[in-house]
Amino acid sequence: MYKSEITLNVNGEERSAYVRHADTLLYVLREELGLTGAKPGCLNGDCGACTIDVDGESMKSCLMLAVEAVGKKITTVEGLENLPLQTEFIKKSAFQCGYCTPGFIMNGSSLTKKYPNADDTQIKDCLESNICRCTGYQEIEEAVKSVLSNDATV
Repeated sequence: MYKSEITLNVNGEERSAYVRHADTLLYVLREELGLTGAKPGCLNGDCGACTIDVDGESMKSCLMLAVEAVGKKITTVEGLENLPLQTEFIKKSAFQCGYCTPGFIMNGSSLTKKYPNADDTQIKDCLESNICRCTGYQEIEEAVKSVLSNDATV
């Protein structure tokens, strides 16, 4: 099996890994770099459990090859610190088992940065790309709305 060394900018840090050219970014983040916040779910882009941020855009890491991420700025849930959205997820009980939570937080974080005045429709559209099988989406939407309305406190 042929592997190449690549360097990725993950959470503001340069990280090297030996990868096959067919390795997904999700696989490399989890198995080579030990960052397990992005979760394998469907592995075909439907569930959103593997959502990360690449150059300011939400991305499903199961759909991106690791070699495609070279030269890009990658942020995983481990790279978020003291994010009001994380606090709001706790306050609003916007999780149950927690498996999908990192993906929702990454997607919500991207939305709040890109559209600080997002309306209900934009919030629902953004969160549609993630699936939760344990809880309702109402609490997740409320957590995002709380951050957007500046009701959130850290």
